Amino acid sequence: MASSSANLWVLLGLGLAGILLMTRKLKKVVKEDFGAFIERFELLPPPQPAPPKAPHPLTGLSFAVSDVFDIDGFVTGFGNPDWAKTHESASRTSAVVSALIEGGATCIGKTVVDEMAYSISGENKHYDTPTNPAAPARVPGGSSSGAAVAVAANLVDFSLGIDTVGGVRVPAGYCGIIGFRPSYGAVSHMGIVPVSTSLDTVGWFAKDPNILRRVGHVLLQVPFAVQRNPRNIIIADDCFQLLKIPVDRVAQVVIKSTEKQFGRQVLKHENLGAYLDSKVPSLKTFHSKKSNGEVKSSSLRLLANVMQLMKRHEFKHNHEEWINSVKPTLDPVISAQIRETLEIVDAEIENFHAIRNEMRSALNSLLKDDGILAIPTIADPPPKLGGKEISSEDYLIRASSLLSLASISGCCQVTVPLGSHDRCPVSLSLIARHGGDRFLLDTLQTMYANLQEQADIAAKSKLSSKSFSQETSAETAKEKGNQAYKDKQWQKAISFYTEAIKLRGNNATYYSNRAAAYLELGSFHQAEADCTKAIDLDKKNVKAYLRRGTAREMLGYYREAIEDFRYALVLEPTNKRASLSADRLRKLFQ
Repeated sequence: MASSSANLWVLLGLGLAGILLMTRKLKKVVKEDFGAFIERFELLPPPQPAPPKAPHPLTGLSFAVSDVFDIDGFVTGFGNPDWAKTHESASRTSAVVSALIEGGATCIGKTVVDEMAYSISGENKHYDTPTNPAAPARVPGGSSSGAAVAVAANLVDFSLGIDTVGGVRVPAGYCGIIGFRPSYGAVSHMGIVPVSTSLDTVGWFAKDPNILRRVGHVLLQVPFAVQRNPRNIIIADDCFQLLKIPVDRVAQVVIKSTEKQFGRQVLKHENLGAYLDSKVPSLKTFHSKKSNGEVKSSSLRLLANVMQLMKRHEFKHNHEEWINSVKPTLDPVISAQIRETLEIVDAEIENFHAIRNEMRSALNSLLKDDGILAIPTIADPPPKLGGKEISSEDYLIRASSLLSLASISGCCQVTVPLGSHDRCPVSLSLIARHGGDRFLLDTLQTMYANLQEQADIAAKSKLSSKSFSQETSAETAKEKGNQAYKDKQWQKAISFYTEAIKLRGNNATYYSNRAAAYLELGSFHQAEADCTKAIDLDKKNVKAYLRRGTAREMLGYYREAIEDFRYALVLEPTNKRASLSADRLRKLFQ
């Protein structure tokens, strides 16, 4: 009995020792490369030119490339071992990789991608999932997961990825680094395995906005231009409502940063879905064909569906023959989606192209040459490794609703890290018109330090997230009320202003605005009461005096009305409305 007990303790001891050794080994592997690389090699730049010629623009920088870029003498694996086994080594290096090497940078290897660069999770069962340095228990995001991890872990100065439906933007957001998706067609696709030809773009990651910009100047080959500040920074309020973290943690950062950097007059708010409703009529055609009696979907949700259908259709067109002939071991999600992708008729393809063209025109019209659209990069924090949420339809629709804006329009977009919330990275995205790549890179360079400062302030603020959220939600409700008022939907405006008052009842503007809507409906007692409340909160609210004067005049309280108009004149001596109203009433009733 004693002998058996001793043997048991020996076995337990050996088991614990083995676990400790494996843990140490795992930590060593993670510490070294975080599982980011598939292959290591070194491609050196040409010698530096002799003075007085300027050195190469990327001298001293190292980079890695996702395993979708051809490198002469290496097999492009496309995230799948069967693909690697059935394809020859590349006979030439991708044009963008060559340009970066010629620019003075050193390429040190290939990094993991999602299987066939298809997903946005970053998980790959064949090569293991790279470890997210910013949140090790969470997915790194994909498809260019390894490239993002290599930058986040400081293994390289920058890296290349492919962004079809978020392949650069999502991992940048999830790993807490900067990711740039250029305008569609702005960077050569030669020597890259395609996913969806009409959506694919070559993107890049960095931690330093200056490095991101230097890489952009090499790849975009744009002519020199004087740097310009944005004249409009548009906050897409409805997009921020999709966030699963406190809205203010992102929206307030960009608002406060913009106010400090450029002034409040630069800021604008937009309901992007409503704007697209009027500017992208082909979406209605798409909905009428697909709805089958369903409740009308929002423009953002429809765009998400269009993007996913385009990707699946073009992916199947590009790779179905190889899949059918090789019958590779594929992720079940990819297999199911390829099988379920119905043949799309020519008329639907034409409709997709019309949607794309109208989207580009709509965003170009909204942003012009000097506008920036601010949206969340992705609605959800990075899901846990192996979690089911990333394969849910709700997650995919929320993510695609935001990612589809740049993917379908072809506009350029940059993902900007904004610290963390609940130990998960938080990010913001800035979008510029198609072709506005240099302007967007310059704007990021200008705003980056300020954005980081405001993100740090927000993270350390003693104000509760609930208080922050209520303030922003109240402002959003007020803006919706203003829009309804402009559209002469008085009752709807009153509902929105009432919502704002419930959230933040100490704001005089909300009461004064609701009074204006009550006046339009002839509800003079309610208008008078709201104006009185507004004046109690803000003794210098001229509009409240004018509106209360109007309400009192309509109720027959002429003496009190005259006093209101006179007081408005004390605050604003040149106010014509107050002067005319006071004179008219004085002549009639005094």
